[in-house]
Amino acid sequence: MLDIAQLCVSYGKVDVLHDVSMHVGRNEFVALLGPNNAGKTTLLRAISGLVPAGSGSVKFADADIGNLRSDQIVARGVIHIPEGRHIFADLSVEENLLVGGARLKTQARRRRLDELLAALPLLAELKSRRAGTLSGGQQQLVVISRALMAEPRLLLIDEPTLGLSPVAIDEVFTTLRNVHSTGTTILLSEQNAELSLDLCSRGYVMAGGRIVLEGDSAQLKEAALGKVYLT
Repeated sequence: MLDIAQLCVSYGKVDVLHDVSMHVGRNEFVALLGPNNAGKTTLLRAISGLVPAGSGSVKFADADIGNLRSDQIVARGVIHIPEGRHIFADLSVEENLLVGGARLKTQARRRRLDELLAALPLLAELKSRRAGTLSGGQQQLVVISRALMAEPRLLLIDEPTLGLSPVAIDEVFTTLRNVHSTGTTILLSEQNAELSLDLCSRGYVMAGGRIVLEGDSAQLKEAALGKVYLT
């Protein structure tokens, strides 16, 4: 579904990504691991059209999306949840979710909202609450659900557990597991390598803007080199 070949990205004169190549198959759940400043966020931003590539290619469903605007990439079903809980604090939970379905027609948007609230009883209980009054974990569930309103074919998620309590982290990872079980393809960028590899089938490890290791979850857990890069 996603095929990246020799992707290079720079910020001005600073090279950030160096010949990154990777792929994500349909219905896969793939981890993107590595320390701070490894290039994970830049890679996701390049896939979703938020930063331009200097060279290389990004293909989604066999079509080159490297030169498309971010809204055109969204229209193809690639939805990016950036790092940080970017909610509309003064809107209710329900209103936040409806914003995520803005591209849908009114009836389809309402139907999608009802489906998500039925699947996530906690959000159904909170739907009238102002989003800014929720806990960090609850806000992250709102952010994930808002992205699901757009009916993504590929979900790019950047550090969804950052700053959350252990209980909230478990809730977020359980939600992602359930999302994947419905057939959504996910590329998850996370610093919590152990939990990510328990959740995902395989992964890539980045360091210094390069892919330095790849393999299935068991291989990455066992590889001595992987342990060096993942700590």
